[in-house]
Amino acid sequence: MNSQEQWPISIAAREESAPRTPDPEALLGRILRYELLTPVFQPVFGLEDGALFGFEGLIRGPADSPLHMPRDLFATADSTNQRIALEMAAARVILRQFAARRLPGSLLLNLSCKALLAYCGRSERVIDFIGELGLSAESIIIEITEQERVMDVAALALAVTRFRDAGMSIALDDFGDGHSNLRLWMELRPRIVKIDRYFVKGLAASGDKFEIVRLLMRFAESFGTEVVAEGIEDLVDLMAARDLGVTLAQGFLLGRPERDPARRISPEIQSVIASSKVAVPSPGEDPHPRRTLAGDLCLPVPAITDRVTADGLAALFQKNPEWHAVAIVEADEPVGLINRHTFLDRFARPFTRELYGRQSCRRFSDGEPRVLDRRTPLESMRSTLAGADQRYLRDGLVIADNGRYLGLATGESLVRAVTELRVEAARYANPLTFLPGNIPISQHLDRLLDSGTTFAACYADLNHFKPFNDQYGYWRGDEMILLAARVLQAETDAPEDFLGHIGGDDFFALFQSGDWEARCHRAVAQFNEGARAYFRPEDAALGGFWGEDRSGVRCFFPLTSMSIGAVPVGPGAFAGHEDVAAAAALAKHEAKAAGVALHVAQAPTLGAHASCVTSAEA
Repeated sequence: MNSQEQWPISIAAREESAPRTPDPEALLGRILRYELLTPVFQPVFGLEDGALFGFEGLIRGPADSPLHMPRDLFATADSTNQRIALEMAAARVILRQFAARRLPGSLLLNLSCKALLAYCGRSERVIDFIGELGLSAESIIIEITEQERVMDVAALALAVTRFRDAGMSIALDDFGDGHSNLRLWMELRPRIVKIDRYFVKGLAASGDKFEIVRLLMRFAESFGTEVVAEGIEDLVDLMAARDLGVTLAQGFLLGRPERDPARRISPEIQSVIASSKVAVPSPGEDPHPRRTLAGDLCLPVPAITDRVTADGLAALFQKNPEWHAVAIVEADEPVGLINRHTFLDRFARPFTRELYGRQSCRRFSDGEPRVLDRRTPLESMRSTLAGADQRYLRDGLVIADNGRYLGLATGESLVRAVTELRVEAARYANPLTFLPGNIPISQHLDRLLDSGTTFAACYADLNHFKPFNDQYGYWRGDEMILLAARVLQAETDAPEDFLGHIGGDDFFALFQSGDWEARCHRAVAQFNEGARAYFRPEDAALGGFWGEDRSGVRCFFPLTSMSIGAVPVGPGAFAGHEDVAAAAALAKHEAKAAGVALHVAQAPTLGAHASCVTSAEA
């Protein structure tokens, strides 16, 4: 029986001394023969209460050898066709040390699909070995690792079933790296799925990663699967994972792989897990929820060839009044475009029908029509709309599929679609300040309400901004809005606080920071002082400027200032984000009407319905 087939290896053989060799293949042979491997264990903790869940068993080669690190060790095993032998040797020493150290909780034991398939017929021997060590099969979780695509999922599912029938559980490693996929998840029904560390690192700083993990959590809920966030290295990502409902976490922040691993979470991390504060994710790199393509605007208008005469085309337009244009094709490729109104206008001129009616209609065409592939995203057409060539707005556009004619689109439909994209995008991120728009504000409000945490909803608005904008121009008005964004951003403490831009001079801040009132006062003071620089010296010295009100009456307007209306929100205070937004808007109106910097209204369940002013005048 060779070393690959043998499960227990004799202690005498393991303790036999062996000369060192620089050759990686020979060195690996010695490592396998004498099991010169050292196990280390990395803790896995629960994100609901910080309790220890168990440990992942990892392996190291001899400390003073070039095969100490697992990457080099397993790369050599792959190149010498000894991968399965190495995996099983590693499993043996990990199981022995897990038992010898009496580590609590579960053991996540890494095995590749090939190793599982190779040993599924010997599962009884593996179970016997585990029992001899005093371990229960229920404490062992086989963590399936795979660097190649699984070709025979049915065979793997059968192998998994044999180990599962013995009492073991199954985990799927590195989900999302391209090898672990939804089919494996569905076929194997693992107890645990580990999210690939790519999606965990920077989770709170990437709106896209945040949404991907949110989607994975929906799958996990559907399949009844626990999820481990791998690679946790900072508190912000830990908070974001917890907020998304991830149940387990693993990473250097919680505990490094060691021979004698940490069995308790640190007090600092325990306090973060116990905190009800919600992490604030950054907006996604592409916040738009859908992509509108040129093909979405396509109208199935039949094309013609240049053999059609001008008389024939006039008859076609008369028969089909809904056609705004028609394309001329050669071998299915568009070579010209004829606009309906332009053609009929020219054709109605004196003697035109008599001179050209029996000739090809091509003389009336635009020989360089604007052709868009059906896969072209309309976002890319924004700059084109502002270009000098506006023929396509009148004539329309040709839609093609890899150069072959599909149909037409009107210039009107293009302008409408791009405008809708701009409006929709502004709901996600304001185009001036790039701060989150209405939809992210509402989403984060719902997350805060669902978490049951305490926070303050603050609505900031500028006083006398419209007269300033009318007097000094919109470009100076934009600078004033950017100033407001800067001072508010400076007083929001990421990742606890959230700042959004509703539009115009309206901002919405959601504070979890306990000193939010002081932050609001500082923001107002900094804005009011900074805003003076945007006025002419004589207006700044006068404390305001003369202009016309909305009725056209000339009157004096004070310098632009900021007011904030705030509503402290506790558990159960509001049913949804609309109620919070309405209460904050009312508090903002109270602040502006009273001429104060900050007006704080009490939430319904936090006390009386009365409100109070907490600051000096702005």
